[in-house]
Amino acid sequence: MEKRIKKQGYDLHLLPTKKFKTINLSFKFVTNLTRDKVTKRALLPYLLQQGTKNYPTAIQLRQKLDELYGAVLHIDSSKKGEHNILTVRLELANQRYIKNQENLLEEALTLLEEIVYQPKVVDEAFDPKLVEREKQTLKNKMIALTEDKMSFANTRLIEEMCEQEPYQLRVHGYEEDLDGITPRILYDYYQQMLQEDRLDVFVVGDMDGLDVEPILEKFLKRKQQVEMKKTSINVVNKEEATLIEYDQIQQAKLHLGYRTNITYDDNDYATLHVFNGLFGGFPNSKLFLNVREKHSLAYYAASRIESHKGLLFVFSGIAPDQYEKAREIILEQMEQMRKGDFSDDQIAETKEMTINQLRETLDNPQGMIELTYQRVLAQSNKTITELIEQVQSVTRDQIVKVANQVQLDKIYLLTSEGAKPDEK
Repeated sequence: MEKRIKKQGYDLHLLPTKKFKTINLSFKFVTNLTRDKVTKRALLPYLLQQGTKNYPTAIQLRQKLDELYGAVLHIDSSKKGEHNILTVRLELANQRYIKNQENLLEEALTLLEEIVYQPKVVDEAFDPKLVEREKQTLKNKMIALTEDKMSFANTRLIEEMCEQEPYQLRVHGYEEDLDGITPRILYDYYQQMLQEDRLDVFVVGDMDGLDVEPILEKFLKRKQQVEMKKTSINVVNKEEATLIEYDQIQQAKLHLGYRTNITYDDNDYATLHVFNGLFGGFPNSKLFLNVREKHSLAYYAASRIESHKGLLFVFSGIAPDQYEKAREIILEQMEQMRKGDFSDDQIAETKEMTINQLRETLDNPQGMIELTYQRVLAQSNKTITELIEQVQSVTRDQIVKVANQVQLDKIYLLTSEGAKPDEK
């Protein structure tokens, strides 16, 4: 379905579909994940939504969006593998379905251009009052993430597991780096980002009769497109390590990190999806049925894969005094996967659930964009249709092969201060 067009300084991805009555526009700016950039990029989404040159307050900007038939603006910073992505997204009604609104798309794109390229500026810097206020907003977000103990445990696992790798960096930034970010420093960095980041523009919807390309070309003036380097996999051959930390909590968090060394473009990627579904990805998985249901050891137990860094994470919430038993049973489920201890019916059911999950993602405009962007970051030509076909053809032997390739790297336990589990 995708039509990919190389433009001056950016790649345009047109995803035509009649599924939706809306047009979804997404600008994705991406650079390498580094400590000196990550906090600035985490702060920018808060500022960019506070006003522009012609709509200098958040209220005026929201009023303009409302005038465009309730257009929805969303800006965020994220990471995929060792890439740091700033996304500016606008969803609006398709003018084809509104009488006498032939210019709605052009108006929306003009506003989007202003949000991105003409933010509110005071003396060639971001508004100092806004910067200080949004620094506090971001700081509150950082504090909230440390108070969410499941999120905190996963962050700590990644930091320890990927200690010497960019992937360890926190995408929401670091509180200690906020003081050094002045309005001028942040604005200068933003101007650099606009020119030096790789930019991919996505348009999803029924585009028949809409002049998307020429409207975009009016304001997207960039010198050249940046080619990104792939995320490094960093294959490790080391014995797994266990780290135990303590906090004032009642429910302990037991998280495990594995290296799969399999990424989106690899031949084994479809098999990894099926493996993860059997192991911990779905409610019929080994982790859910055995750790949570059969032995009642966990409040939750699941696994997920990281498609660009080649990692697999296991999450479980347990009673502090159940650490050794829960760890033993989680590791036992992985051993069963390596031995092929699962039925043909379970394989078939997991394949069906995996394919349904992919298809459901394609039923959402943002899902379509994210799945397409995954190919961009992986520098892959593999389409979602091809991925679904590969999932359908996965064999038992392939699943066992992948299971034996997956390597435990780190066990992380966040438990109550009174608990003293065996740290072996």
